[in-house]
Amino acid sequence: MADVIDEAKRCLKCKRPLCKEGCPVRTPINEIMQMFLDGKMDEAGEKLFSNNPLSAICALICPHEKNCTGHCVLNRKGSPIKFYEVENYISTFYLEKARLQRAEPNGFHVGIIGAGPAGITIAIILAEKGFDITIIDSKDKIGGVLRYGIPEFRLPKELLDKLLVRMYDLNIKFRPNTLIGPSITIDDMFRDGYDAVFIGTGVWKPNRLKIPGESLGNVHFAIDYLKNPDSYQNLGDNIAIIGAGNVAMDVARTILRKTHATVSCIFFRGRDEVTATDEELNLAILDGLKMRYYLNTVRIESDGIVVEPVIEQKNDEGEVTYINATQNAYKIPASSVIIAIGQGPQSNIVSTSKNIDTNQRGLIQTTTNGETTREGVFAGGDVVYGAKTVVEAVAVSKMVAKEIEDYCYAKRNKENS
Repeated sequence: MADVIDEAKRCLKCKRPLCKEGCPVRTPINEIMQMFLDGKMDEAGEKLFSNNPLSAICALICPHEKNCTGHCVLNRKGSPIKFYEVENYISTFYLEKARLQRAEPNGFHVGIIGAGPAGITIAIILAEKGFDITIIDSKDKIGGVLRYGIPEFRLPKELLDKLLVRMYDLNIKFRPNTLIGPSITIDDMFRDGYDAVFIGTGVWKPNRLKIPGESLGNVHFAIDYLKNPDSYQNLGDNIAIIGAGNVAMDVARTILRKTHATVSCIFFRGRDEVTATDEELNLAILDGLKMRYYLNTVRIESDGIVVEPVIEQKNDEGEVTYINATQNAYKIPASSVIIAIGQGPQSNIVSTSKNIDTNQRGLIQTTTNGETTREGVFAGGDVVYGAKTVVEAVAVSKMVAKEIEDYCYAKRNKENS
């Protein structure tokens, strides 16, 4: 606790807080720090939650070096303020004791497909305003990627369980283990009285390398592994991960905690082009991950992967191109291979619904405020933008929630006129 207080005291409480400007949801960091030091824990917790219902979660998993910490004015002279430590303390305290209240019912019923960050955010915002909210998800518990895509050591799942209790305070209904599309469709939902539907199903379809060997028994997809690591009991003692994003780092660090295996990451570019955050990469290396750069995987075999060295070249204008050294291919031994090159959306909803357009990547097309090409249907989060951070999903969801609210009242006014 003393360290958190000391960190809050270090904060300059800037009149123009750059940390707030660097936060996608514009968290009023200077105000929160002062409230914390003044002992106004309940007020600070309520302010954080009102601004970001996933504040307790973002405090743990946000890329802080790109957001609040990265924009702190103290970066210029020394060590930036670690606001997320104070935020975590306040927000977890608030989740334990808060009793959320729903406004008088307004008669609107909104269905939310997907219990991930976007769906949870919109559900809470609208429920607090009196909307009747039903969340439908294919999984057995809420959280989406938060529960099934982020390791326990990074995000304790008890936080999600506490958040669910707060959602029940708002009379939010949760229907688990239900996949929209095959049995129940969006048409069915409108038939049953929903005034609007929000799609926030995320991206759960693994991207493929489209090379020989992907169907072999020693090959797995990263997002599938993270759903339930304990299902993978026989990975062997030498594991190769193809990819270098945050998901790849999560897989590597999970394996290194659960086994004595040697884990290597194979990446087709150099260190500067790794898509994982610096913190995640450095922690993974600290945990024991071996990085192997400039290698293009061309084939997977039962005992390893065949790679070609990638040569980086620059032209006179400084533009970089990459050339595979095809005549120098060689095999890297591996008992198991995990592919971590991103995910795309499933098609079960749009394939069974009319007038919901998607782009070439299968992502749902929307306006900037989340309206799809079908009236009354909205979408947001990863299923619209591809994989983004949780706090970015919250920022977009706040706008979409306002758009859904405006749509419902406009629809009622039109019907009554």
